[in-house]
Amino acid sequence: MRLSSLSRRTGLRSVAHWSALCLSLLGTSFAAQADASFPNKPVNLVTAFAAGSGPDAVLRQVADKLSKLWNQPVLITNRPGGGGFIAIESTRRAAPDGYTLLQLDSEHLAALPLLYKSKKFVTLDSFDPVAPLFRTPFLVAVANDSKWQSMKDLVAAAKAAPGKVSYGSWGVGSPGHLGGEQLELLEKIEMTHVAYREVSQLFTSVGAGDIQWSMASIPSSQGMFKAGKIRYLAVAAPKRIPQMPEVPTVAEAGGPAGFDVNSFVSLVAPKGIAADVSNKINADVLKVLADPDVKARFNTFAFETITWSPAEIRRNAEAKAKVYEQLIKRKNISLD
Repeated sequence: MRLSSLSRRTGLRSVAHWSALCLSLLGTSFAAQADASFPNKPVNLVTAFAAGSGPDAVLRQVADKLSKLWNQPVLITNRPGGGGFIAIESTRRAAPDGYTLLQLDSEHLAALPLLYKSKKFVTLDSFDPVAPLFRTPFLVAVANDSKWQSMKDLVAAAKAAPGKVSYGSWGVGSPGHLGGEQLELLEKIEMTHVAYREVSQLFTSVGAGDIQWSMASIPSSQGMFKAGKIRYLAVAAPKRIPQMPEVPTVAEAGGPAGFDVNSFVSLVAPKGIAADVSNKINADVLKVLADPDVKARFNTFAFETITWSPAEIRRNAEAKAKVYEQLIKRKNISLD
């Protein structure tokens, strides 16, 4: 009797063990299936950038490549305006299943919560980073006939006449604005910021001498540069960029060595996306970014391909937020 009872108990334990093992393997199989089956319907990429802009142009190329890779339509929806909130509000309540993704830049991720304090909205509390796209450096642009030939000249002019040197940007809290604030902080100078509604109007004003300088990306300023209306004093980066090898870094041009102004763009998903889906999107986007056609297009815009994981996107956004917090608190900058 005791042997029979022991045998039954041993048998029951074996059955339980194998049942647990089978459930575990089944769970792994389901996870693999979920990963392999995504996407099985169209994917919508919402962007906070206007149609025809640099970020929009490269997103369309990435979407085309993803569509071929996934054998599913990948659609683009432009929702510019409202400091990014129009795009954000249109997507943040979507299902976190990977079929709705949002293209934002690092300022949407890092500066927005600091500029709109009354909204009590923290971007990375509502969205999960999924895939990187690119990082863009900024150059210091002046009128072609400006008497300044270097960053040393610009800084000297600002020190000689506090508040008299003017610089423009494409909006309060933009990299162009916060880049100017960072230069003020590093050089202990005071300048006057002028915000423009349209990027084209900004560089027209720089070229005409209405304002004395601005930060500039290659896509937004090349028209005025090629027309001979503006020139670049320096690139605000640790090293020169291949597209403009003759333009020195800020440090080489007599400015502060730590002056680095850039913005990165990535795809995020409504909070709660499954890790397997997020990882698949990340891996597939990285495949697309390695495509020679995509790399060539990025190169024309001086967009630097980045290969970050979702965790690295978050870490880089949090690092930017620390820099921006100091600059925004310094002058109590607000968009409320």
